[in-house]
Amino acid sequence: MAEPQEIPQIATELVDMSRDYLRQEVVQPAKNLGKHAGMGLGGAMALSAGAFLLAWALYNGLKLIFPAGEWFDVLSRLLTAVGCLGAAGLVGWRMSK
Repeated sequence: MAEPQEIPQIATELVDMSRDYLRQEVVQPAKNLGKHAGMGLGGAMALSAGAFLLAWALYNGLKLIFPAGEWFDVLSRLLTAVGCLGAAGLVGWRMSK
């Protein structure tokens, strides 16, 4: 049993030990998680920008292939939308496996 004069020292040690444990087990892993989340967010932004540019290139390529005209422009947009939906479906299907 602790002596009455030792209680403040024991309480101080308990607070210090709790603070060190909290820093080691909670704060440091949260910092590491933040780094990984930032890298994941950057990768997602890069992939979405690439997908947008590919869709834009497909649309402009189809506009160059088809003759000039209002309905051919609509057809280019429709085929681009179908291509984008197909690519999104393919990615979703592969992710679910």
